[in-house]
Order: sequence, then C-alpha cells, then structure tokens
Amino acid sequence: MRLVNIRPDRTVRLMLGLLPFLLLVMAYVIGSAARLAENPNDKLLPALSTLAQTINTLAFVPDARTGNYILWTDTLASLTRLAWGLGISTASALVIGLVTGILPVARAALAPVVTFVSMVPPLALLPILFIVLGLGEVSKIALIVIGVTPIMARDLALAAAALPREQIVKAETLSASSWLIAYRVVLPQILPRLIDSLRLQLGPAFLFLIAAEAISADAGLGYRIFLVRRYLAMDVIFPYVAWITLLSVLIDIGLSTLRRRLFPWSEMAR
Repeated sequence: MRLVNIRPDRTVRLMLGLLPFLLLVMAYVIGSAARLAENPNDKLLPALSTLAQTINTLAFVPDARTGNYILWTDTLASLTRLAWGLGISTASALVIGLVTGILPVARAALAPVVTFVSMVPPLALLPILFIVLGLGEVSKIALIVIGVTPIMARDLALAAAALPREQIVKAETLSASSWLIAYRVVLPQILPRLIDSLRLQLGPAFLFLIAAEAISADAGLGYRIFLVRRYLAMDVIFPYVAWITLLSVLIDIGLSTLRRRLFPWSEMAR
C-alpha cells in the first residue's frame, strides 16, 4: 500500500497531532532542568512551576499599583485594537475586491495601486504613521489596516475574476444590472473566501499589532512582552507568547466554524 493512500482514523490523527507538542514540552523540560541544575538562578528556561506561578500572578492576582489583572487588561487592549483593524480591513477588502474583480474599468484603475501598496513593508511605515497620526490607537489600527487590506483585496479580486463567465452571461440574459450581478451572483460566492482570507491574515495582523504596541502603548500583549524583556523575564514572555498563539488558534477555529455554518455549500467544493 502506498503512503499516499493511507488515511489515519480520528484517534490516530489526534495522537499524531499531539505528538509534536509533547516532544516540544519534553525538550523544554529537559533543557530547563539541565540549565537550572547548572545555575539555579538561570532565567532563560524557567521551570514549569515558575511559569505556572507567574501565570497565576498575572491572571488572578490584582496589580498592587493599579488593581487590574494584568493579563486580562493587556488582552482586552490588544483584542480591541485587533478587532477594529481587522473589521475595517475586512469591509474595505470586500468592497475593493468585489469591484475590482467584476468591473474591468475598476480593475484597470485600482489593481495597480492595490498591488503596489501590498508590496510595501507595513512595518517600514510605522514611524510615518506615528508621526502623522500620533502615538494613540489610530496609528496602531492603521498599521493593521494597511498591512492586511491590500492582500485580502487582491485575494478576493482573484476569486471574483475566477468565477465562471457563464454565470455572468446568464445573469445578463435575465436583465440583471451590473450591481445586481455583483450582489446576487458574485458576492455570495466570494464571502466564504473572505473568511478564509481573514483567517490567513491573523498571523500578520498580530505581528503588526505587537510591533506597534512595543513602540508606543501603555497596555497590551506586545507592550508587556517588550516591557519585561530588559529584565530577561522569560517567565512572563513565554506565557504571553503562548497566550497570543492560543488566541490566534481560537479565533481561527471560530472563523472556520462560522464559515461552515453560514456557507455549508462551500464545503462541497473542497
């Protein structure tokens, strides 16, 4: 039997999926034990007990100065910025991608500039955004929008342009206008792709958010990581990195579930 024909069942898939994580944890425990045996004050690889204690302090013990629970305050600040950035990006990309994908005139006018902007490294624009928009929330949200929108718009435009031409012709024979074709024919078919594109941009969006928070913020996940790095506080950095990753995974799962429930027919094409 060829390997390409072997399909593991659900239990085997679960075990194979967990195996890399178990190996990673084992490697960390072994490396931590070795370093702590050599130097009990080593900060690079703190023990799991130290990580657990730090997580408990950050999440369930109020800060002595502000009275806030640091982890949840940082999470709320970051997710608020992320939600605004991705919300604006999604709406903008949908409009630009839809119009560019179905209207040749709009494609000629917008496609070059969208392609050009998508090639600009967003982090290179961060100093400009801080100078022009200030150090507040607007510049952080703008960085996410600039970094995510052009990629999503190009993806949706390609999806719209790839639809069978026969569908457009059939709608035209039924006297549908251009905007009715966009609304009734094209839009429903690219909405599943919009959710998939949003899922693919979660990682870059978090990257832009953390970079902006690291430079100018008074709360946020990226702010906290770069605040404690000078003290080599790996017992704070590791949990925060893991928490950011977990948030991304949960958002991705939520979007995937939303896609399946709103557009179950789109799964048939996979």
